[in-house]
Amino acid sequence: MTRLLPRLSFWNMLVQAGIIVTGVAVRATGSGLGCPTWPQCTPGSYTPTVHQAQSWHKYVEFGNRTLTFVLIVVAVVTLVAVLRTRAWDRPAVRFAWIPVLGTFAQAILGGISVRTGLNPWTVMAHFLLSILLIWGAHSLWVRVTDRPRMDGPQPIERVWSAILVGMGLLVLVLGTVATGSGPHSGDANQPNRTGFDPATVSWIHAFAVALFLGLAVGLWAYANYLLRDDILKQPALGIMHVIGAQTVVGFSQFALGLPWWLLIIHAALAAWFWIAVLNIRAAVRLG
Repeated sequence: MTRLLPRLSFWNMLVQAGIIVTGVAVRATGSGLGCPTWPQCTPGSYTPTVHQAQSWHKYVEFGNRTLTFVLIVVAVVTLVAVLRTRAWDRPAVRFAWIPVLGTFAQAILGGISVRTGLNPWTVMAHFLLSILLIWGAHSLWVRVTDRPRMDGPQPIERVWSAILVGMGLLVLVLGTVATGSGPHSGDANQPNRTGFDPATVSWIHAFAVALFLGLAVGLWAYANYLLRDDILKQPALGIMHVIGAQTVVGFSQFALGLPWWLLIIHAALAAWFWIAVLNIRAAVRLG
């Protein structure tokens, strides 16, 4: 069990990131109300029926709901492994509980989203809760794998990294608002559910990304040329790579008229981006 724990914690993090992608696939295909009730999919049935009016959308939404059980199983197995091998490690136990409790909270929040007709703010909260759960799973993974960390990081490294984490979270929040203000907000019949101007929100999001990238490049240069510290340089370089990929996808979305499949790729990169940001946090021992 001790040898399995690092792998379990990694998969715990991976599935929490993965459900972001499937959740955005629901939004991108306009399948947010493919199952119009909760906890049932349609009145009288917990699974889709052939007589539903939601066409193929019901299978997209039901598939995403089904994945919740996978997350719960992985989270519970990981928690059991932590309790059996590292019960003395209170932070590890706390981090292991976060995905377990959070996944149940996600199921409830998903139900609220359906029952409120895809209220844009509950849909956004659905995504942002996943960000919190990835943080918990990542923190556990870092703790049980003994990933390399800087020895005695100075205040400048801690502050710089903390600012990057905060900016990274802001980028994700603004990206969520931009998606909710565009044609892929989750309900094909109501493309803009926030009331914000999509172009304005998108440009604000792009500005935040540019500012974040500047901070990341600066941290990489500082770590590479002044500190000569690979432990800080590598995660900073990883962030630069994912931002580069996101930029290509973002401009492609704009040029191609926001095709739904590019939004799914964008979501997968957003999950990767957040994990890369958390690697910076771990490198300087912020938590």
